[in-house]
Amino acid sequence: MRGLARAAEAAHGKRAFGLWEGEDLVGYADDEPEITDGTVPGDVNLTYAVHARARGRGVAVAAVGLLVKNLARTGAGRAAILRIDPDNPASLRVAEKAGSPRVGEFLSTTDRHEDGTPARLLLLRRPQPPADHG
Repeated sequence: MRGLARAAEAAHGKRAFGLWEGEDLVGYADDEPEITDGTVPGDVNLTYAVHARARGRGVAVAAVGLLVKNLARTGAGRAAILRIDPDNPASLRVAEKAGSPRVGEFLSTTDRHEDGTPARLLLLRRPQPPADHG
């Protein structure tokens, strides 16, 4: 946890955020510029997870939008990316609703299936607008 706090203060490294509805923690989201699997320099990988009781209400779409806005505000990275398992249609819908079009697929060098074979992941990329420091 201290590492995440230092990264948030320094505006680099993995930064994680809780997703709240009122007083209820319903998930988390993070951005991580150090992911290199399937990426190009300047990409910032976004991930999210939403508790089952909060799914289908736009929580993940809003989280991705806020992460992208924060990356633009801080000038971090040139593109926000999502690396998604093709067997996860809900995550694909989130990415598409959040404005991240599919740009390709790749065999992961880090993610594996339970049987040890490399995972095939879809890559979705949303270019960053120019930094908005205001």
